[in-house]
Amino acid sequence: MKRASAIAALIATLAAAMILWHLQQPKHGMPAKGDADPPTVVSATAVEQTQWQSRVKAFGQLRASQGIDLSAEVAGIVEDVHFRSGEDVTRGTVLLRLRPNDDDAKLASLEASTNLWHANVERDTKQLQLQAVSRATLDADNASLWSFQAQIKAQKALMAQKVVRAPFSGRVGIRLVDPGQYLEAGKPITALQALDPIYVDFNVPQQQSNSVSPGQRVEVFVDTYADRAFEASVLASDSRVDPTSRMLSVRATLRNPDHVLLPGMFVVVWFGEGLPRTALTIPATAVSFTPYGDYVYVLSQKADHKGQFTAALRAANLGEHVGDRVEVLSGLKAGEQVVTAGQVKLRDGSVVELNNAIQPAAGTHPNPPEE
Repeated sequence: MKRASAIAALIATLAAAMILWHLQQPKHGMPAKGDADPPTVVSATAVEQTQWQSRVKAFGQLRASQGIDLSAEVAGIVEDVHFRSGEDVTRGTVLLRLRPNDDDAKLASLEASTNLWHANVERDTKQLQLQAVSRATLDADNASLWSFQAQIKAQKALMAQKVVRAPFSGRVGIRLVDPGQYLEAGKPITALQALDPIYVDFNVPQQQSNSVSPGQRVEVFVDTYADRAFEASVLASDSRVDPTSRMLSVRATLRNPDHVLLPGMFVVVWFGEGLPRTALTIPATAVSFTPYGDYVYVLSQKADHKGQFTAALRAANLGEHVGDRVEVLSGLKAGEQVVTAGQVKLRDGSVVELNNAIQPAAGTHPNPPEE
């Protein structure tokens, strides 16, 4: 009994010691008493006052400066195909020939008859001078000669219709016919597109129709080349506003020497609106975009004796986004330092250490807005 009591007392003493030791330890995830959170390393930049150009965003598509579906004017059997799919061709290049059948024989027959009547006219002309034939005979022979000459032209035109040539320089599309195939008149053979220059067709609301004019520069973006801006020049705008959508159609021209842009591509077009003005701007990487508003971390004006700053969370009223900059309408002042990298680890009142060698990638921010 005494031994059992001793063991129970020992167990109770050990349990009490463990509880006391646990209470003396720092809570899980919290610094021990007397310790401080290490400062978070961030980068920052000043709120700048710059010249700001408002921009308008529009949507459109690319269109070939010249683009057609090639076809033969007459029906026939395809004898030869002289192009490959996706090939660049020059104006006048023979792309397809239909079987000529007896066209050459008909042409030779007409040329023989023409030669005969030409000789008759020459002979009648000499005999008319000797009054051996009448003027009526010479006129009839001339009419026969002219008739056969006209038939030769018609036969050559018919033969030319059986040869399909490129009407302009460009790139052909997928071949849709094969040798030996019966081709109906007007049936597509392939597409031909002139790719340099290429047109950009886009629409702007009627209230912004005075923001575009011929010769104006616009920026064109294609999702295929998301990191590349293509510069185009406004060629013309439509003579009327669409009465249904109240949109004005605008066409710009764009150099495309490497043929990376193709007709039919969806594009986003940006162009300036109004005159440049002075505005406060910050990098988009400094902004935390949330459903409840836009926020930035602003550093205290002076560092403490350890060279550290305090980061304060502040709401900002933002305007337009242009590139990787954002217009500030209110909430910030020129010269204030805003955190551009490392803010995901911050909370209001965090102590930070400044290191501007750490910079975010251009055009990125913690919560990018959807445009």
